[in-house]
Formats: sequence, C-alpha cells, structure tokens
Amino acid sequence: MIRIIAGELKGKKISAPRHFEVRPTTDFAKEAFFSIINHQYAFHEISVLDLFAGIGSMDYEFASRGCNDITSVEINGKHVRFISDTLKTLNIQDKVTVVKQDAFSFTEKESYKTYDIVFADPPFDLEDEKYEKLLTFVLSHNFLSKEGKFILEHNPRRSFSAHPDFIESRRYGNISFSFFGLTKE
Repeated sequence: MIRIIAGELKGKKISAPRHFEVRPTTDFAKEAFFSIINHQYAFHEISVLDLFAGIGSMDYEFASRGCNDITSVEINGKHVRFISDTLKTLNIQDKVTVVKQDAFSFTEKESYKTYDIVFADPPFDLEDEKYEKLLTFVLSHNFLSKEGKFILEHNPRRSFSAHPDFIESRRYGNISFSFFGLTKE
C-alpha cells in the first residue's frame, strides 16, 4: 500500500497486487525528498523523467503536487498496465506519459527532450558498472535541462561522491538520494 503524501491527491491510497515485486519509496523518504526539491522548483512549470518507475509511486506524487509533464519509464508490462490504470482512476492520465521500455535502452541515445528532474530508482542490487552506465547516459545524452538535477535513489552503502557531477547525498533510513547536475564549464 502506498499513500500520496501531499498535493491535490493527498491521502489517496493505492494498493498494488501482492505478487508485484516492488520496493516503493517509503513515505518518510518521499517526504524528505519532496521537502528538498519543493524549495527549488515550481512543480507546475517543470518536466520530470521517472526511470525504473515500478508502480508509479513518485509519478502520482509529482502529479499531485501540480506537475503536468511526467514521463514514466518501466520495463515490466504488468507494472505499466497498473500505472496506466491508476492514472485513470486518479484522473491524472493527461499528466503522465507511460513508456514500456528498459531504462538503459531509453537513456542510451541522445534525448530529444530535456527534463528539469530525472529521478531513478533502480534495483538496489544493480551492479556498479550499470550505475555508472546510467549516470553517463543521463548526464551526457541531453536529458537534463541546464539547471536540471538527476536524483538517484540507492542503497546507503553505495557512494557516488567521487563522480564529477555529484552535488550531494542525503540518507533517510535505508534509502539514500544522490543528486547530480551538469558540470559547469
């Protein structure tokens, strides 16, 4: 069960089928995450890319807070159908474009569109080289707007502080968010 924690849909609860293998971002971590970015962005003005969308927990939260331009990328067909059905149930289907595709293949080519926020929540057991590949693709293939941020949710045992585009990392329980931006030249 996930709960939308703020905005016009605050308090709405969404239940994914029990057989879905997902690890939605906890309410505690979501609250902290949105507290950080709430002061940096006017949600109704930004575009968001959600990679490894799972059951769409972050998409609903962004939409509830006024974001009208969200792209949700998820490879699992059952999850994609669940997200699409939930968007209709919440009457926010016009705010989110759902793409059934692997996040790596989605980001491996130059993007035709830039985003103000790229959020990724890959499996915690992802290999180091795949994390590096994801960072490289997002940061070098025109996904981020000039002032955009790439925010990576990950296991706190991992550190990305040595990456040249690393800004900061914040830990909330068993979740960390690492923030990256385009290197200023």
